[in-house]
Amino acid sequence: MPETKQPIIQIRNVSKRFGKVTAVDNISLDILAGEFFVLLGPSGCGKTTLLRMIAGFEMPTEGQIIIDGQDMSLVPPNKRPVNMVFQSYAVFPHMNVTDNVGYGLRIAGVGKGEIRDRVAEALELVKLGGFEDRMPDQMSGGQRQRVALARSLVMRPKVLLLDEPLSALDAKLRAQMQFELSDLQDKVGITFVTVTHDQDEALSMASRVAVINKGEVAQLAGPSDLYEYPANRFVADFVGSVNIFEGKLTLDEPDKAAVDCPGLGKIYLNHGVTGPHGADVWVALRPEKIYLHVPGAGKAIRAAAQDAPDGHNLARGTIKGMSYLGDITLYEIQLEGGQVIRVSRPNLSRHDQEDFTWDDKVSMHWRADSPVVLLS
Repeated sequence: MPETKQPIIQIRNVSKRFGKVTAVDNISLDILAGEFFVLLGPSGCGKTTLLRMIAGFEMPTEGQIIIDGQDMSLVPPNKRPVNMVFQSYAVFPHMNVTDNVGYGLRIAGVGKGEIRDRVAEALELVKLGGFEDRMPDQMSGGQRQRVALARSLVMRPKVLLLDEPLSALDAKLRAQMQFELSDLQDKVGITFVTVTHDQDEALSMASRVAVINKGEVAQLAGPSDLYEYPANRFVADFVGSVNIFEGKLTLDEPDKAAVDCPGLGKIYLNHGVTGPHGADVWVALRPEKIYLHVPGAGKAIRAAAQDAPDGHNLARGTIKGMSYLGDITLYEIQLEGGQVIRVSRPNLSRHDQEDFTWDDKVSMHWRADSPVVLLS
């Protein structure tokens, strides 16, 4: 997000304990006005508890939550400038779409004419024009979700909170709604704060992501930085598929580094690490950044791996598993040292997946800018 954006939500040293269990542990972060912010993490990590504290359904044990410049400590949920879309959508089954969407406005005492106009505007935003008289049981899951979104947007909140908004949808509809939610947020300009455990969902929608682990922020970054430059082993392992190898840092200079990994030899990088010499580290290497070759392609491999010293960032092994996934094929390859490495390969033509098969001997290489060294 542009640096000129101001925080709409400020979370300051917030903790939440339930008895002896600490659900949120001293979290501080800013959420900027107009951004699509995602809280990502596994079940039980504290992300939903943090969202509920922003909404006012839970109160912090310690710390402060400020929304639009106002301390929320004594502000009840219905007085906060936020609205929440629940995982279950919570659409009233006995009301049609118009009545569902206009419910909050009627409770707030808004005039009938304004309600009519604002409901129509909200339904157009979520692509439900023409569904005004439809009952919830006559609608699909995706359509009911749009009703819940419209009911929140019609109140014109400064922040829209979404708790696992796509989890009840099937895979194809979920992928479609990821694009629609991003487009909707861009159109209305409201700050969206979403909770999810789905990494693909987070990466596809967010302007920034806070990865939560055991009640703490493991990393706060944009989607590409989160994927390409994970701050620690937890983030690397949780966000996307990854190979992680243990090793020792044996070279660390401003423009290069090397890690000695048992079974792989030296892995070279074209940048420094700033870690102590001889330190125990991990090397993270994404499956799609590994190039797979048929036997006898040594010259081609050396040419492609020329950014590393000759004979390094290379490996040989045997294919022990294959998963054809349509757009890619995922291979599990047992290295000569016994380790297993995963390699993904795009199927650019209809016959790409036929290049390799079970028990084939293969060679691999990767560029020196592909691995990431993790110190923790």
